[in-house]
Amino acid sequence: MADPRRFEMDELVNRPGTYFNPQTEVLVVVDDSPELDSEIFNMEEFEGADWVLISDDVAVDEDRRDELLQAFQARHGSADFEADPDEEPEEYEEEQEELGRG
Repeated sequence: MADPRRFEMDELVNRPGTYFNPQTEVLVVVDDSPELDSEIFNMEEFEGADWVLISDDVAVDEDRRDELLQAFQARHGSADFEADPDEEPEEYEEEQEELGRG
């Protein structure tokens, strides 16, 4: 059974929600609630376009976005990203002791 939380790009653009690509570190918000006058898109300038950039501004409340990201990390047991995963804690303590003796 496929993971219900993983989507391909062509799937997620048809399903409202907030999505994150861990490889590119890009967050995509799909919101199907806005309505625009469809006559605008009948103009030759937009003819045949799949997507039209409405604004370079991000239409997302940054505080709410951060809350959603933190909640996701908490649910999925996010580790401390500041720690070096290759360094063992004991090795770090030994290095600190050696530096203190110098």
